[in-house]
Amino acid sequence: MTDREYPERPWVGIGCIVLKGDKVLLVQRGKPPRLGSWSLPGGAQHLGEPAEVAARRELLEETGIEVGPLVLAAVIDGITYDAQRRVRYHYTIVDYCAEWTAGEAVAGDDVSAVAWAGPDELAAYKLTDAVHQVLAVARERLRP
Repeated sequence: MTDREYPERPWVGIGCIVLKGDKVLLVQRGKPPRLGSWSLPGGAQHLGEPAEVAARRELLEETGIEVGPLVLAAVIDGITYDAQRRVRYHYTIVDYCAEWTAGEAVAGDDVSAVAWAGPDELAAYKLTDAVHQVLAVARERLRP
């Protein structure tokens, strides 16, 4: 059991939806939770670290890329209950969206692979409904 399992408070995670034209940057998780699944880059916010700084740090650590201005896309609670209905995990995820500006996407830190995926390729990555929802919001918020 980790300190994130059966927590006394929610853990804050920061995600970043990065668009490059019509493609979105996806990462394959290299560590639990959700080992092997595809998602958006992101991770835990550090104590004393502003949320936007955390978003840029996680993005650089996991993918090696940089983005322009960050725009708030969504705040999502991921809550998992055990068989006794106790909260086993609770993550509050703050998702930002931004346009790619520099760097070649490479798998780093907690990631085993990266991919730029267009709208017609997303089904192959088996993304969660929440990822599809925040991606739609990001496309709307970043539309010129």
